[in-house]
Amino acid sequence: MPTSWQASFISTGSPARAGDPAPYFRREVAVGDGLVRATLFVTALGIVEPYVNGVRVGDEMLAPGWTSYRHRLNVSSHDVTTLLQVGANAVGAIVGEGWAVGRLGWENRRNHYTDRPALLLQLELEYPDRTDVVGTDDSFRVGTGAVLANSIYDGETYDARLEPAGWTRPEFDDSGWVSAELLDWDMAALRSPVGPPIRQIEELAPVEIRTSPSGKTIVDFGQNHSGWVRITVAGEAGRTVTLSHAELLTPAGELETETNRTAEATDRYILRGGGAETWEPRFTFHGFRYVQVDGWPGELTASSITAIVVHCDMVRTGWFETSNELITKLHANTAWSMRGNFVGVPTDCPQRDERLGWTGDLNAFAPTAAFLYDVRGMLRSWLEDLAAEQHTKGYVPWVVPDVLPNPSSPTALWSDVAVSLPWALYQEYGELDILRRSYNSMAAFVRQVEGLLDETGLWSSGFQYGDWLDPDAPAGNPAGGKTDRHLVASAYLCKTTREMAQTAALLGKAEDAAHFLALADQVRAAFRAEFVTRTGRIVNESATAYALAIAFGILDEDQKRKAGARLAALVAQAGYKISTGFAGTPLVTDALSSTGHLDEAYLLLTETGCPSFLYPVTMGATTTWERWDSVLPDGTLNSSGMTSLNHYALGAVADWLHRVVGGLERTEPGYRQMRIAPRPGGGLTSAEVVHETVHGRAEVRWRIEDGEALLEVTIPTGTTATVVLPLHPDGISEDIEAGRHSWRYAVVAPGEADVEYTMDTPLRQLSADAATWRNVTEAFHKHFPGAPLDASAPEAAALSLNLLLQYIPGASAELERDFRSAIVPDGRR
Repeated sequence: MPTSWQASFISTGSPARAGDPAPYFRREVAVGDGLVRATLFVTALGIVEPYVNGVRVGDEMLAPGWTSYRHRLNVSSHDVTTLLQVGANAVGAIVGEGWAVGRLGWENRRNHYTDRPALLLQLELEYPDRTDVVGTDDSFRVGTGAVLANSIYDGETYDARLEPAGWTRPEFDDSGWVSAELLDWDMAALRSPVGPPIRQIEELAPVEIRTSPSGKTIVDFGQNHSGWVRITVAGEAGRTVTLSHAELLTPAGELETETNRTAEATDRYILRGGGAETWEPRFTFHGFRYVQVDGWPGELTASSITAIVVHCDMVRTGWFETSNELITKLHANTAWSMRGNFVGVPTDCPQRDERLGWTGDLNAFAPTAAFLYDVRGMLRSWLEDLAAEQHTKGYVPWVVPDVLPNPSSPTALWSDVAVSLPWALYQEYGELDILRRSYNSMAAFVRQVEGLLDETGLWSSGFQYGDWLDPDAPAGNPAGGKTDRHLVASAYLCKTTREMAQTAALLGKAEDAAHFLALADQVRAAFRAEFVTRTGRIVNESATAYALAIAFGILDEDQKRKAGARLAALVAQAGYKISTGFAGTPLVTDALSSTGHLDEAYLLLTETGCPSFLYPVTMGATTTWERWDSVLPDGTLNSSGMTSLNHYALGAVADWLHRVVGGLERTEPGYRQMRIAPRPGGGLTSAEVVHETVHGRAEVRWRIEDGEALLEVTIPTGTTATVVLPLHPDGISEDIEAGRHSWRYAVVAPGEADVEYTMDTPLRQLSADAATWRNVTEAFHKHFPGAPLDASAPEAAALSLNLLLQYIPGASAELERDFRSAIVPDGRR
């Protein structure tokens, strides 16, 4: 950042309307002999692309990104010494409307921060005896060029015939342009970036170019992602090439644009003519896999179109794969969804008229995000925006930056990201400064909710999103799931108050620590009194309710065992299909495996019917979906009005894959100490997890073959680990130091069940064999979709499949055949 600002924001003289061309700013600059260094500082209200002497400066895209502009506006700095020459030079920039001016949100509202694009540019020329400064003021000239309509949601139109030749070079005739006008803006908001910029990260070649039944040319890039396409085209001047983006094709093979909602997501390039022309948009981005190309001169070839993957330039730190290709793909899809939604801010989705920094999505996904990528810079920036908005408005907004038309009320899983995100980042990186920077925001949120509790300590009133997108919720009411919303709120408060108390203690705030610990004890006691029986049954009887009570340490050990058994029964009752939403899904496999129900957790993980973790994978998904059934089995879109195919939140199960399947778990913040204890199951014969911790790379690889287990472990210098050998007949564990370690030993191979089940075997006994019970419930649900089959009911101790057939009016011979097949072990079928 400059030591002082001599520049002012400049803009055009009138408000920008939707579809207006982007302003071009320029000025000539004299450079004398002996220049030592030249630094260009630049930012904008909008999206800025700076130039010096005909050269685009830097490789940042969509700069300055999206922050809470009135509180924090990022300023980029570039060394441009080599771009300058003695004598006349030119500096300039194009400024698109971006997030500052263009429409944001589904209400079609514009001008959230300003009514016109504006530029701030300061060029500092250092000589041995002085520093000359050139800053934006009314001596800059402003005109227009080839960048016409430009919108985050709707796309960019570029007419190459209108580009002013040489406008970024000295001696360009700008007499037809007008003087820029000053725009008032609080310079105290200017900041040096703390997170990585948005960049072009990867290029994707087409995997197929097809002609649809209606005759449209559609390019499939094979991967849903965020970015745009680059084209190289030759044709007559004035021809328009139109590029329409979408995540999906209809079953008939046409472009399916419904997931975009009102976002046009269309770029248009108007040819200059006279030879090959290469172009890509710079003032928009899209979430897409497919592009429909209209108006192309001649035949479109793969060499003429490339997809550009764009997101924050974060360092990848986590990898995972298994012998089950569907699970490996599930993890890959999760990483791609994170990439597609970490474009400036952590958004919910990248393709439709939303793309907002929803707090609940990130809160659910935070441990997975911190494992997959180094997110310290990006999420520190986002947390600073959150704290600034919270301080100004008196609440944590549901989206950050906040562009919602109405105030946000304190809400579990959404608003409490103010506490749980810093805590998750501290756990990952072990840096107390993360907690220190966020402490005031964390404490303010907890104190606010404390004032809303009823006389018993329950969070029993006010709006809550609850278990958002529970698959059993009505299509028109995603918050209307099975689990009581205030049970969800009170459970999450048990978690956040404990995190708050631990944070205060770590930072040496003894008085606060005592207060928040007492509050944590109070809200836990209130939850137990209201929602938990003495033996561990949870009112509401939903998988999410049990998962929260188990995962958040609300139950004592005896209750936890009973709750785990009941959760396993509910999961089985649902046919091992997903019955949880945003609140429960990140926790349900953990709640099962931590209470002795690993088989049930794996059955839940490996289920492929809809809704399930793997159903989208079987349907060709390349990212995580917003809804488990975003695409129906017949290939049609689930037309709910809120269906995204790139929504990372439900990929939070990857955290369990890393820790339980892969077996790499930290036992001290920052991975100074680890527990390595893979827990094979679900028919998996191998898994591998790799993580770049703050100390270095940790690797765990296990494989089971020919009756032997092979475990290979590497941990970095400065760390230690306790290794629990998976499937070892003696349950051996060892403490290890840094370095490479390996073990090979015989395991007792899980053979076929000794018990031969019959149609007279009690349901209770069948349910004790998780795989067999999964087959039985699947057979039952095939004939009676949605009807419960509960093996925990008292009558299940005596009820058999034969008796069940007698009780079902008109039971078919096909149902009996399906039951008989279900009780045969999978390996004998």
